[in-house]
Amino acid sequence: MTATVQVSPSSVFVVSGGGKGITAQCTIKLAQHQPCKFILLGRSEITPEPEYTRDCLEDAALKKRIMEKLISQGEKPTPMMVQKIFNQINSSREIQKTLAAIEAAGGTAEYISVDVTDPVKLKTKLQEISQKLGHITGIIHGAGNLADKLIEKKTSEDFEKVYTAKVQGLENILSCVNPQQLQHLVLFSSVTGFYGNIGQSDYAIANEILTKSAHLIKQHHPHCHVVAINWGGWDSGMVTPQLKKAFAERGIDIIPVEVGTQMLVNELHPAYQNHSQVVIGSPMKLSPPPLGTELRSYRIRRRMTLAENPFLHDHTIAGSPVLPATCAKSWMVNGCEEIYPGYRYLSCKEFKVLKGITFNSTLANEHILEIQEITKNDGDFVEFQTKILSKTPEGRTHYHFSSLIKLVKNMPEAPIYEAMDLREDHIVTKTGKDFYQNGDLSLFHGPAFQEITRVLNISPEKLTAECCWQEITAQQQGQFPVKWHNPYIIDLSTQTLWLWLNHFHQEVCLPGQLTYSEQFLAVPFNVPFYVSCEINSKTDTGANVNFIIHNCEGKIYSRILGAKAVIWPMKMLNKK
Repeated sequence: MTATVQVSPSSVFVVSGGGKGITAQCTIKLAQHQPCKFILLGRSEITPEPEYTRDCLEDAALKKRIMEKLISQGEKPTPMMVQKIFNQINSSREIQKTLAAIEAAGGTAEYISVDVTDPVKLKTKLQEISQKLGHITGIIHGAGNLADKLIEKKTSEDFEKVYTAKVQGLENILSCVNPQQLQHLVLFSSVTGFYGNIGQSDYAIANEILTKSAHLIKQHHPHCHVVAINWGGWDSGMVTPQLKKAFAERGIDIIPVEVGTQMLVNELHPAYQNHSQVVIGSPMKLSPPPLGTELRSYRIRRRMTLAENPFLHDHTIAGSPVLPATCAKSWMVNGCEEIYPGYRYLSCKEFKVLKGITFNSTLANEHILEIQEITKNDGDFVEFQTKILSKTPEGRTHYHFSSLIKLVKNMPEAPIYEAMDLREDHIVTKTGKDFYQNGDLSLFHGPAFQEITRVLNISPEKLTAECCWQEITAQQQGQFPVKWHNPYIIDLSTQTLWLWLNHFHQEVCLPGQLTYSEQFLAVPFNVPFYVSCEINSKTDTGANVNFIIHNCEGKIYSRILGAKAVIWPMKMLNKK
């Protein structure tokens, strides 16, 4: 059962960390959309403001006023003394401002000064206030602390400070609420727990526990709307101007306050109550580590089975599933990228199909990806020699694929395909599934690879096709997931040569060698893109072609130059 509970005027929310900061802004926005009752929790106390500061609103003037007051009392003020009083005054002002904004929106708000990690005081105070406002129907857990340090410099006190506010705080609040009366549980988690971030191991752990808790609580209390929001950095609060600049340098967007608070309101609307976890924010891109000077080698072992890779049923020859060469390349690319996070695949040279991998009785129990660094330039690029191999029970080695892979730290700008031609000549009238159902591509391309929608134009020198690859599920992708490199779209692009060969020569082909390929942008899926197949040369036994994947404006996503295909007469391949 999926909870679809509407926030109403009778709703009573406990909001940890709700007196100040982003959580307070979210609470105000919620009150503006649906005035209800809020119990705001925070460690800060609301203290009466001194008479001498009440008309002083500018920070610099306020600090000056505090210093003058201390001097008049015979004190010798230090920066720490002044800052402490300044913080107390500003904290009380912000809490009072939050309460006033909620009341102005038509809601009711009470503030409780309590530490959520103190279960006894928390329970006593919540019982007292709920007798006044009514039983608690919702929780927004926004409390949190930071203690950013590299892990080797963190202390147990640092960890406890960060961990307990998030995890123990949630446990304590839940213990004060009747679960059968709880209609909404919103947990403020972080993209740090989702993506990871340098110096925030404790923060990542605490937030990921919150996220997993949301999934678990939802299972046990399906009547309750539960969601963990993995927030990115906000344009406020903990994101200082210095941190904002650092985020910009890493290409990380920050969340505008107006946009983020509205997203919180959206998550409480019944129409959005379908997921127990949402991510709102940019990936936390890590700065690449130093490459070092030593040229290292790696071996990655993989047991591949048909059951783990359902897409293989859509790629068969003579009745046997065959691993697409582009999937082998994808394993090589992903393996190299995992070695150096922050570096991205740019090019592949001399990709060769040495002995294909067929999923029948000849399939090896294990395949090995060998990766050897051959050259690298710190902060610039690293190149690898890669091979995929297997061994027979007798110890004989079979090499299946090989290539040279290059990763770069900074991607070049995507070039423009100057020879783009999207004119329609109406020579090939088949469209969509007609190519695959007893058509030109019917030999071994099943639904996962059936995404050429139409041929725009064809000539003895070139074919241009419109394509639209519909994303298949992660379970179907199995051990060959779509990441930066999309093996399914690259395989799809090479089908254009099949169409050209069949149209002019009634022949088919198999991949032989990709002389040189490059990727500049991620190829989009679920939306149209274009493949231009340029015929460089053709003989009775082979063809040399270029495949250019681009958008309607000619911007190149990816290209394969000088690809060599082995031509087979149609009669040598059996239809499925």
